[in-house]
Amino acid sequence: MALVGVDLMIGKIVSILENEASLLGGVYDELDELKRELKSMRSCLEDADRKRALTQGEKSWVEDVRDMCNPVEDIIEEFIYHMNKPQKGGKFTKHLCQAIKFPQNLLQMHRVASRLQDINKKLKSIPERRQRYLLDPVQVTISNENQRRVQNDSEALLFAKDDHLVGIEDDERLLVKWLTDEYPGRSIISVVGMGGSGKSTLAAKVYKNQIIKQHFDCYAWIVVSQNYVIEDIFRRMIEEFYGSTNGKVPADLSSMRYKELLRVLVDYLAPKRYTIILDDVWDRNLWTDINVSLQDEGRRSRVIFTTRKEEVALSCFGVKSYVHHIKPLKPSDAWDLFCVKAFSSRSCPEELQHIATELVRKCGGLPLALLALGGVMYSKKTLSEWIDFSSSLNRELRNNPGLEVVKGILFLSFSDLPYQLKRCFLYCCIFPEDYQMYRMKLVRLWIAEGFIEHDKAKSPKLLAEDYFEELVHRNMLQAVIRTHTGQPKTCQMHDLVRELAISMSEAEKFSIVCSEEGSDEEVRTAPRLSIQTTSREIKSITGLAKVRSLFVFCTSFIPPSSAITLPTGLRLIRVLYLEDVPIEKLPDEFGDLFNLMYLNLKGTKLKELPKSIGRLRNLQTLDIRGTKIEVVPDGIGNLQKLQNLHAYHDNPDVDNFCFVFGTTFPSSICKLQGLKVLDGVIAASSLLKQLRNMTQLISFGITNVRKEDEKDLCISLQTMSRLCNLFVMVSDEEEFLKLDSPSFAPPGIDTLVLVGKLEKVPRWFCSLQYLTSLYLHCSKLIEDVLPHIQALANLGELALINAYAGSKLCFSTGFNKLVHLYFRSLSQLDEIIIERGVMQGLQRIYVGNCTELKVLPQGIEHLASLEKLDLVSPVSTELLDSIRDEDSVDRPRVRHIPEINHFFESVSGISHESLSGSYIQKVRN
Repeated sequence: MALVGVDLMIGKIVSILENEASLLGGVYDELDELKRELKSMRSCLEDADRKRALTQGEKSWVEDVRDMCNPVEDIIEEFIYHMNKPQKGGKFTKHLCQAIKFPQNLLQMHRVASRLQDINKKLKSIPERRQRYLLDPVQVTISNENQRRVQNDSEALLFAKDDHLVGIEDDERLLVKWLTDEYPGRSIISVVGMGGSGKSTLAAKVYKNQIIKQHFDCYAWIVVSQNYVIEDIFRRMIEEFYGSTNGKVPADLSSMRYKELLRVLVDYLAPKRYTIILDDVWDRNLWTDINVSLQDEGRRSRVIFTTRKEEVALSCFGVKSYVHHIKPLKPSDAWDLFCVKAFSSRSCPEELQHIATELVRKCGGLPLALLALGGVMYSKKTLSEWIDFSSSLNRELRNNPGLEVVKGILFLSFSDLPYQLKRCFLYCCIFPEDYQMYRMKLVRLWIAEGFIEHDKAKSPKLLAEDYFEELVHRNMLQAVIRTHTGQPKTCQMHDLVRELAISMSEAEKFSIVCSEEGSDEEVRTAPRLSIQTTSREIKSITGLAKVRSLFVFCTSFIPPSSAITLPTGLRLIRVLYLEDVPIEKLPDEFGDLFNLMYLNLKGTKLKELPKSIGRLRNLQTLDIRGTKIEVVPDGIGNLQKLQNLHAYHDNPDVDNFCFVFGTTFPSSICKLQGLKVLDGVIAASSLLKQLRNMTQLISFGITNVRKEDEKDLCISLQTMSRLCNLFVMVSDEEEFLKLDSPSFAPPGIDTLVLVGKLEKVPRWFCSLQYLTSLYLHCSKLIEDVLPHIQALANLGELALINAYAGSKLCFSTGFNKLVHLYFRSLSQLDEIIIERGVMQGLQRIYVGNCTELKVLPQGIEHLASLEKLDLVSPVSTELLDSIRDEDSVDRPRVRHIPEINHFFESVSGISHESLSGSYIQKVRN
């Protein structure tokens, strides 16, 4: 853990030294020696991170390394900033300044060289580098104590009473069904969930079930450590299997080698139907190691894995397999579990209810946390004790012995992360509680922070996306929204996981989360500072010269008349995240932020960007979505490292033709030939002719396209061979989108959004074999689009929004991979037909503002995979009445759909009626 921040700091310094060598020539010798020293340090740190926890002496050594790295980073970046500082004024003034600046640079170099020499002397106070950084070879597993506790707690479940089990009855029935089904061969059941989610508890409940005991000839329960030895696993299996039948365990078991152990297991299990539960599996290779011992004799034997890692559950076992994802407890079950532990009953004293409710919410349906927290609160009898504990939960998680089990379980998952993922994970605690983090946002932030190392085989973006998915698969982050392909789109941190991550980050001096105003030493020296406040006086935080990343979150409503002013002294900052912060102006000195790589101004009150923005030569990402900025200054063309530029503005009225607005860009934007994402561009003739130079674009969005723009737009798009996402919107609702050219769209297009009238369905639609998402908005087609896209092999999402003027849509064939289907504002549509066998993978249907549709789609009863049906008003009363009640005429046709919703406007906002149950839930918008 203590290595994360130091390793990252060393990596950054080495990267700066390599990338800015031309500027640092005057101090090359000192820096070259420093670079070699730091690389040696980093290698030792990474070796230590893979092996074990640090001793107290080594922790002190890491602190010394960090203390040396901090001034080195400051010295180098200050020097680069000084050397790159632009000169203002005319040519004569600039020449004069350069003449004056030359001796100043020499003086600056001398100062830097002297400071670096001092640091090198400190590093060389011990003669040999290898001896200086070679860590104590004594091996201490990073989480021995935690692993022993996990193993003991797991095995104790087999003897524990079931007094406190709630909310797992359905899960138990499902696992018993899978274990006792009639499939003749072996099968594997994987139970997946984050640490403390109740996987082992569920497995133990099933293991003790009398139906299971009677169904199998022998059974075994094995807790698998993170660093298992297969011979030890075999010995425990033999002991468990023999013990389950009261057999005599071989006397010489402890001295048997691999081959002998394997022979005993194979011979013993050959005539038997067995079940084995392998609890807390970390390594996907376990099945490869253990498979040979579990012979398949067609006797309906079963294997259960419990694991925190989805990659284990999704491994290719080569046998029939099931995956069961543990879900958080329902709020009512979570409340009952907490109250039973805290009050020995299911009721809570009235004066404690508001605090208890908040503590239960913090647990996020995690049974282990609810039990531990409830146990701690049992000893607290007064309101003041409850208030004190609740207000200092972060400190209690660190220090309270009663919560050590929660901390230990969660820390095991953290310690198992590769060091590259540890820093990406800790970074997520910068965001506020319950904040939904978008995958691509995190990817770009991680890249800007220097977390993603160079890889010849993969781009930084692809590597960062792999990191994101790995954290989700390990249940360190919780996926909230997934794309139609199942890829995580947004995620959250579990509240308790976030609290622990904040504690670790602060201890490591990795980041500081500041919920109130302040200017103490910790805040001023934090490399990453997250200010989460409702106040407008953020400028009162001063002395932030050492802050490299600043995040500001307004955690509650700020009156429109209020405006936040940024603190000063941020000249070396790399990441500035101001999304939805009500700032109205950026100073012209903003252009002096030489190191700035990521700038998020989304949702601010800004009306313009300062002209000096053209001096941000390291800027990689600029987000001005949802601002009042209408025109981008010409200096944007100087940002040669810019890769991602977002500039569209949403209209909350999704039924309006202009549901997004663009931004006016100068033609100089086309100088940025390395730009990969450019969305929200207002079409202009001078711009369209030069867009063909932007051949590296992966995502492109353009608005206000007119008929006369078609030729230039088509030529430009043909040069964008790497384009995956395309958004095209015409200038007004009556303008036709002329896209008749057969070569209009690049062949690799993945997502296509067209906004505007179409005279006919473009014939090139059928050639888009890589297309996964198609959105047609205000197309007003008379011709049926379905025959032209039904054969698209990868189409997974189709949205028709005021796109079809006909009365009937028939899905007669194809659409083999369609998962999501949206119909909105189809005013004439009164019939939808889905032939049997079509769209068998469809999971969601959305119908909104289709008032002529009086009946359900014909054939909906054949869609076995359908999980969700959303009906959004205005929707016909006849359609709602046909399925609202259990005795309604069409109720049998939708009984297989788990979730049916009706959303409608009410006096309290947007309300929600569940048509798949007997209750109505209202949700304020």
